[in-house]
Amino acid sequence: MRKVYVSYNSIVSALGFDSKAVVENIANEVSGIRKISDPKLFPTPFYASLVASEAISEAFHQFGATEAYTRLEQLLILSLQHVIEASKLPLNDRVGLIISTTKGNIDVLEKDSPFPEKRAYLAALGNVLKNFFGFQNDAIVLSNACVSGVLAVAVAKRYIQQGTYDHVFIASGDIVSQFILSGFNSFQAMSSLPCKPYSNDRTGITIGELSASALVTSEEKNLAPEAVEILGEASCNDANHISGPSRTGEGLYRSIQSAMKEAAIEASTIDYISAHGTATSFNDEMEAIAFNRAALQNVPLNSLKGYFGHTLGASGLVETIVGMHSLHQNTLFTSLGFSELGVSKPLTIITEVAPKEVSVFLKTASGFGGCNTAAIFQKCHNTETNNQTN
Repeated sequence: MRKVYVSYNSIVSALGFDSKAVVENIANEVSGIRKISDPKLFPTPFYASLVASEAISEAFHQFGATEAYTRLEQLLILSLQHVIEASKLPLNDRVGLIISTTKGNIDVLEKDSPFPEKRAYLAALGNVLKNFFGFQNDAIVLSNACVSGVLAVAVAKRYIQQGTYDHVFIASGDIVSQFILSGFNSFQAMSSLPCKPYSNDRTGITIGELSASALVTSEEKNLAPEAVEILGEASCNDANHISGPSRTGEGLYRSIQSAMKEAAIEASTIDYISAHGTATSFNDEMEAIAFNRAALQNVPLNSLKGYFGHTLGASGLVETIVGMHSLHQNTLFTSLGFSELGVSKPLTIITEVAPKEVSVFLKTASGFGGCNTAAIFQKCHNTETNNQTN
């Protein structure tokens, strides 16, 4: 079976417009979450992580008129452009494109949108990115709730291993919109303060927006310094409820077990967990149960939602990228907002930035409809890889 790697990457967010700047802010425990007062988005002030519109326009100016592209399209183009340039790969018929998003251009359905409603179709979003960069193959748009970002990595790996492509670019993104805010508010899931995953004083979710892009490749040369090998991945739907996770963590547990089986490793091999950690009572509790069932309760764990908010279909990829940098720097990053454990099972929450020799990490995600995905990554030790610059 061909080895597959996640290599060059880029993040465009409230914490910066490249992965290096974002990771530096995370290392300094800087959050992108702010109190927002914008009646066009939500009638009352709310906490969220928003990318400044002026910063997007300024960065996008090099590509032409911003009026021709939606907010999400601009974010995706900005992050994907960096990865394509860094990879130096020709976009031939052996190169694929996957876009992961939960709601895509949902904001074009708002009353004051200048874009036609057909722009809301996910296929239309795929065509915009395909045509902008000149990909030869049609974009694959993957929308499976909040596992979409990490599931895209798993799907890219499978395309490469089955011989369809040699390289796959992934672009993940979601924006904060009226639809998203009203939806989570209807569930009474939005926190009145910045989210606090796994804490006993958590009060709910904080929404965020960003774009993240990465190259998944079978080419062992010319990898980014922080590149990782995908050892195993799996997905499982617990079929419990449209919006409520399994009370026993069954879907997540099975995903983790299947990913470890493919990776041919035991729980003791995993050095770090990048968890989903939305700070809702049911999600955090479900994860705690699943991690304990998988004998992972003593593995250092964090949620990055305290930095980005919950970025929906992009969360799995951006958190994978930060995990890659964590391995490369041999540093564990704080689970921002955590105070005192508020779940029924023990977890080893990372409470301060700390140096630690880490080689293997587990990324998990769970979403509406009962979907769960787990992926296991290992640091690359290739000397040629480590001599490259991103």
